[in-house]
Amino acid sequence: MEWALPEWTVLAVVRERPAHGFVIAALTARDGELGRVWQMPRPVIYRALSRLEAAGLVTPKEVETGAGPPRTVYEITEAGREAVDTWLAEPVAHVRDLRSHLLMKLALRHRRDLPAAALVADQRAVLGPALEAVAAERARAAGFEAVLLSWRHSNMLAALRFLDEFGDDW
Repeated sequence: MEWALPEWTVLAVVRERPAHGFVIAALTARDGELGRVWQMPRPVIYRALSRLEAAGLVTPKEVETGAGPPRTVYEITEAGREAVDTWLAEPVAHVRDLRSHLLMKLALRHRRDLPAAALVADQRAVLGPALEAVAAERARAAGFEAVLLSWRHSNMLAALRFLDEFGDDW
């Protein structure tokens, strides 16, 4: 399923336990546990909840009333559970998404006390061939193309070093 990081993050939080948008907004705020990885404004969260509900991945459970506006609490459906569990186990395809997607997956896995060794190993397996391909291209490139490929190569090396720092203890 092709969702953006906000939808996956919201779905993963609701996978942990039923929640309303305000709780998710607090988690993804600048000082929130997940906001340290990726900050999401409240409108983005509510838009994600609407999309996930329309797709049948979450469903309203109840409406909390009290101080402030009523808050709809969402719970995950079986299809949502399967989708997010699959996403959390998949390595990131592009190095540019490691900072956001991979770190968010690692943070979300940590919140659920799920081991990450298999994900880290799979991520290494994705980066290895990509690194070799970029190195080969860089060797043939000239001008700005060589600069760009050098940047990509350096980022991939840094990503692999990051993954190697943690070994198989995840």
